[in-house]
Amino acid sequence: MNKKERYQLFVEHFSKHQPEAETELEYTNPYELLVAVILSAQCTDKRVNIVTKDLFKRFPEPESLAEADVAEVFEYIRSISYPNNKAKHLVGMAKILVGTFGSVVPDNVKDLQSMPGVGRKTANVVASVIYNVPVMAVDTHVFRVSARVGLTTNAKNPLEAELQLVKYIPEEVMNVSHHWLILHGRYVCQARKPKCDECQITHFCKSYGKFN
Repeated sequence: MNKKERYQLFVEHFSKHQPEAETELEYTNPYELLVAVILSAQCTDKRVNIVTKDLFKRFPEPESLAEADVAEVFEYIRSISYPNNKAKHLVGMAKILVGTFGSVVPDNVKDLQSMPGVGRKTANVVASVIYNVPVMAVDTHVFRVSARVGLTTNAKNPLEAELQLVKYIPEEVMNVSHHWLILHGRYVCQARKPKCDECQITHFCKSYGKFN
């Protein structure tokens, strides 16, 4: 099976069985999603959703977060990974969001990345989810699953994986395919012990049989 055929089977399977996959982060507007994605770096969505309930009550819009004391933000997110840095990033991000972008979350990756705490993956997630920009955000799940399945080959870092994925995945399913890979990695193709006996894509997975 060549790579093109594997991608075709990947798209066909998930388009049929999981056509409306979406982020598990809870948010009600672009500002909240941006905050949640910043917090989600190296942290579970479940934990982020617990934390943001109170965080968004205290800082319901970017203006209030921009004026916040970093120490107070830290208290709300202290159970998140790297809370010190993320508290600083959130306040810094909000200041630029308000001062430079008029409190409107940018619709392009370049502007998004100009804010503290917003790397390429975070920018791609926000642009994809909010504005339907056909970009591929590569987190640890996407990086792992795409390599195991055989969608990427010898990718040394997330950027290399991203460039391979966008080359083959059709633009019309680019946004949802990001969630296909994340959810498959979160619940089936797990890092330490993938659930190959429950997997429905073994017929085109390049690594099937290697974990038994």
